[in-house]
Amino acid sequence: MAAILLLGGTAIALGATLGGFMMGGGKPMQLVHPGEIVIIVGIATSIVLISSPFAVLTRLIKDLLIAVKGVDTSKERYTSLLKLLYEILQIGRRKGYIAMDEHIGDPEKSPIFSKYPSFINDPEAVEFLCSALRPLVDGKIKPDQIDAILQTELKTKAIESGHSATTMMYLMDSMPGVGIVAALMGIINTMSDLSDPTVIAKKISAALSGTFLGIFSAYALFGPLGVLIKHNNTSAALGLEIIRVSIASFAKGLAPAMAVDVSRRALPSQVQPTSDELEELIKGIKQAN
Repeated sequence: MAAILLLGGTAIALGATLGGFMMGGGKPMQLVHPGEIVIIVGIATSIVLISSPFAVLTRLIKDLLIAVKGVDTSKERYTSLLKLLYEILQIGRRKGYIAMDEHIGDPEKSPIFSKYPSFINDPEAVEFLCSALRPLVDGKIKPDQIDAILQTELKTKAIESGHSATTMMYLMDSMPGVGIVAALMGIINTMSDLSDPTVIAKKISAALSGTFLGIFSAYALFGPLGVLIKHNNTSAALGLEIIRVSIASFAKGLAPAMAVDVSRRALPSQVQPTSDELEELIKGIKQAN
């Protein structure tokens, strides 16, 4: 679905632009000038390489792939996470923190985690949950200290995840200027030979196409991609926030059901299960066990 929306939106923007251009008597090939394209693509690539450290560049590539693949933002994803959290916290309540070690020590072999494929297929969420529970299992900190640690970790993750969107938005801001550079190169080329009016007209057309490509790519491609990356990162961060709230609430003394209920309240309304729905989910878990 994400790929369809991404490609569909881009196709609509391109189709509307070319359609309107052709309705005015223009021909699409009039916009295609290899020299201008080389300038636009080359400078855009250099902007990304110069402004992005290697870690940011690799994160950007990853986020672009995720933008095409899409992120699961369904209600089922979050209800599944709440169920998993209830089960693992219930283990800690009944048998003590140490009993959770067999699950966080080897998540892929955990009988609890394996029941929730949407979770186990999210390496970041698995790593965060396991690392969040590890200090409690090892007894290295007091339970009421875990929340501050997790908040610090999530703050760092939020900063890291924001770099990709920042790069895309910077690229968006730069592309109109890049288009002007391409146009100026075309004007300089035109002014070097004014002997043939026909050639002059073609060269000016080519120069203006560079401005068009710069502005179009900025506002119809790079800007929307930057916003999409932000939305995807927010969705991923929400799952981690649910984990933090549940573990912190449980560590402060709340029962697993209440700790998960606190997390439920942190979800947006469109994906938030009601208290009755959560109660039914917990009943189903108890009956299955």
